[in-house]
Amino acid sequence: MEDEERITPSRESCIYTSCYCEENVWKLCEFVRMERTTPLEDLFVVFISNENRQVPLWKQKSGRGDQPVVWDYHVVLLQVSLKSGSLVHDLDSQLSFPCSLELYADQALHSDRHLNPAYHRCLRVVPAHSYLLNFASDRSHMKNSDGSWRMPPPPYPPLRSAESQMNLDHFISMDPQVGWGAVYSLDQFLCTYLKASSSSSSS
Repeated sequence: MEDEERITPSRESCIYTSCYCEENVWKLCEFVRMERTTPLEDLFVVFISNENRQVPLWKQKSGRGDQPVVWDYHVVLLQVSLKSGSLVHDLDSQLSFPCSLELYADQALHSDRHLNPAYHRCLRVVPAHSYLLNFASDRSHMKNSDGSWRMPPPPYPPLRSAESQMNLDHFISMDPQVGWGAVYSLDQFLCTYLKASSSSSSS
């Protein structure tokens, strides 16, 4: 991708903490809002999870060979652009940063058709401006029962909203009656956003 088309820093320059994907994506949204590299309305935060909190993803940096990583949830940034089509920003992926939704769907998401139903993916899509305004995490989900960290936290203070210090579960939940944004099955998501990508590329 040409530098003039990039809306975020290079992968190496992004604010990144392993196992804190929800905060890494929040920081990407914050960068775009501050630097105005693209309209914030073009950006959507996508939580990938399911009722069992077991979702396989391929081409993850923590994966081994062709085997998927099974996350309890994962978070990526989706850019829907009339110029570039739909692009996925995933700081934990082995794929390019960003990469087309078509490539991400083929290489990282695959299909639910041949998976045990317990592993079928759902996706909560939240407008970036809503995510910046409403997301809050005190990082308690990353602590052991003795208070020690399961993984070291980011160096900056926890992200809080005006209304909450911790609402991460509302974003991970795939109950459409809970939280912000819209919840899709994998097929519904791809139908919606690949269609947006193909229509923008043909316009």
